[in-house]
Amino acid sequence: MTEQQRVNIGKQHPANYKALLALSATVEESAAEAGLDPLLVELLKIRASQINGCAFCLRMHTRDALKKGENPDRIAVLPAWEEADYFSATDRAALRLTEAITCVPDGHVSDADYEAAATVLSADQVSAVAWLATLMNAFNRVAITSRYRVGG
Repeated sequence: MTEQQRVNIGKQHPANYKALLALSATVEESAAEAGLDPLLVELLKIRASQINGCAFCLRMHTRDALKKGENPDRIAVLPAWEEADYFSATDRAALRLTEAITCVPDGHVSDADYEAAATVLSADQVSAVAWLATLMNAFNRVAITSRYRVGG
């Protein structure tokens, strides 16, 4: 299937996309209310997008993270966060849970992954991270399905 044959599902059903954007605003508010660092929120969006291979969202959220002051080294080593000393216990818990939610087909969210997050994060933070991961996975699927263009 060529790109010209792809339907941009956000434009085809704009009310659905508008609802997704409204959910995005609510999820962002919940993350802030739960005390999640805005830089961590961007890293979670980037990590989900890396796993899903969504170039459009990767570009967008990498730029957003840099504008907010994120350290480029943290972005560079994000796929190997477990091996890097750049990440706090909160960062690690949120990244682990985001990866588990994004990789649900690989075995669901295991008790070990959930408990590792719940040991460090408050209930509000666990919920906020879960909603962020759920939302990013939805946006990734919209962009990937519609083949949003990135670059030349």
